[in-house]
Amino acid sequence: MSKKEKRELKIRDNLKSVSLTNFEWLINQYGCIKEGGNHPKAKIGKTTYPYKRENPVKQAYVEGILEIIDKLK
Repeated sequence: MSKKEKRELKIRDNLKSVSLTNFEWLINQYGCIKEGGNHPKAKIGKTTYPYKRENPVKQAYVEGILEIIDKLK
């Protein structure tokens, strides 16, 4: 298992305390982050998902991003 896979698995195993760094790393693995407006937006595939930049990231945002990623796979 590669380091990237281990890092993603660590995020999936502990949704309540994901750091902002790990959350944005996960977004960048599958898409990109668009700045502008009040909140940044995760662009993964054709889906855009706004989130609030705070540390640790709220569980709802992490679940939303993982759901989008799972639909891509």
